[in-house]
Amino acid sequence: MNTVVYPGTFDPVTNGHVDLIARASRLFDTVIVAVAASTKKNPLLSLDERIRLIEASTSDMPNIRVVGFSKLLADFVQEQGANILIRGLRAVSDFEFEFQLADMNRRLAPDVESIFLTPANHLSYISSSLIREIASLGGDVTEFVPPVVAEALQKKFATS
Repeated sequence: MNTVVYPGTFDPVTNGHVDLIARASRLFDTVIVAVAASTKKNPLLSLDERIRLIEASTSDMPNIRVVGFSKLLADFVQEQGANILIRGLRAVSDFEFEFQLADMNRRLAPDVESIFLTPANHLSYISSSLIREIASLGGDVTEFVPPVVAEALQKKFATS
């Protein structure tokens, strides 16, 4: 059994993230979407909100588990019994940082491999930070995120 972990802040989850989760779900027995608490990043959405939105966005994928974490990723991966980390690459600009992370994770957890997946071309420019900015300014994000996420963002910024 290959268990893979796809870590991130997912603030919010985008169609690009969902695309990578779906690709991973076809390649691996179990996919754990590891939602980082990331309090230093001061996320817009709470950890519970992010977990709930990912669960709703991936409910048609039976081999997906969504788990929050607030510890060293290498430790979390080993605790979950995983042997593979998946990271997404949208553009060449992502590569240097992701390569550095992969090297550090290899040092901290030598038995865990890092694999890079790219989203579909029409999703490669989408980022959570762009989605947050568009939504905060009243823009329509429905083509970039699952419907449940668009609704949550609309509510979040209507009360802000």
